[in-house]
Amino acid sequence: MYPTVRGGFVRGGLAAVVLRWCLLAAVLAGAAAAPARAAGPPSAGPRTARAAAGVVVPPGVTAGVAVFDRQTGTFTEQLNTRTQFRSASVVKLLIALDHVWNRGPDYTLPAADRARFDRMLRSSDDDAASAYWRENGGTAIVTRMVARLGLADTVPPPAGQSGTWGYTALSAADTVRIYRHLLDTAPAPVRTLIMGALRQSTRCGTDGFDQRFGIPASFERPWAVKQGWSGFGASGTCSDTVAAGAAADVDLTRRALHTTGTVGAGDRSIVAVYTLQPTSTSFGAAYTDVNRLVRSLDVPGGVRPEGTWFGTWGTDVRVRAEANTSSATLTRLPAGVEVLVRCQKRGERVAVPPYENDWWAELPLYGGYMTNIYFSSPDNELPGVRLC
Repeated sequence: MYPTVRGGFVRGGLAAVVLRWCLLAAVLAGAAAAPARAAGPPSAGPRTARAAAGVVVPPGVTAGVAVFDRQTGTFTEQLNTRTQFRSASVVKLLIALDHVWNRGPDYTLPAADRARFDRMLRSSDDDAASAYWRENGGTAIVTRMVARLGLADTVPPPAGQSGTWGYTALSAADTVRIYRHLLDTAPAPVRTLIMGALRQSTRCGTDGFDQRFGIPASFERPWAVKQGWSGFGASGTCSDTVAAGAAADVDLTRRALHTTGTVGAGDRSIVAVYTLQPTSTSFGAAYTDVNRLVRSLDVPGGVRPEGTWFGTWGTDVRVRAEANTSSATLTRLPAGVEVLVRCQKRGERVAVPPYENDWWAELPLYGGYMTNIYFSSPDNELPGVRLC
């Protein structure tokens, strides 16, 4: 299956999306543009970390879901598993597999190429993916991988968009096949190379989007993830352009947010969740929708993090290393996103007129603290949350 002959093609590149909201060292004052609270996500009150049984698809969202338990060899969740979605960055799994396919028996990469390869998988680097796409034959990558892995629903980008690898069509069912190949069939060095990178997924993609939604937001480690997003643009407006002749059954207009990977010891469960959101949906709202959906899934081996989910308001709200505005900024939240709170404590008093608050919440998924002033809660102290 993995021949030992090496091959080479022509290199190239494709411009990545630009959006910078992660890891900016700005002061907390000015994080909200208006003194009145902005609209938070639907039902913005507290939500327990465990959701009720059954797949919960938020209103207005189209979803394709598959959860496969490798221990029992059965699916625990299936919803629209054969529906095709534009892959966004999930296709980087196929780009990666194709790139190393002919590099046996050791499957090693030169140092510079290895750094680019890891960056593509860990930080979803678009420039790296585009270089491989041009270097290894573009749509021929998808055609080869369909034949090699026996994929049923995967199709190259439509006519006129052959350079846009993110328009490759994928389904939840085919994504499970890809991960099953990686975990059960691929040579051990290939498995280590690709899955090792996915286990080290960075909080922010190289384009500045926060990629800790879905699987990494809903389960404790160990997990390995390849996320995908498309259509959110650099300023919250959709920037995707649909070419004439695009496949009618693959939606290239609505905003896409996907979470795929494995959960649990020994990569017990494979999870594939594809979503399409209305074009008016902000990244923070889509992020929350995907988190809610994933929390509703039956994922064997998955351990839910401790805490309660709360809606937030404001723009570019800072997560700090400590409960004060003089400590380091660790990241900034997508606007209006729901966050998990483990505990709360008193800290520096923060004023965003007409509000004042000296309570701070610990956000375990971000590794820091956020002032309670930006929670969609009528009280300064969050209800039902223990003290740190």
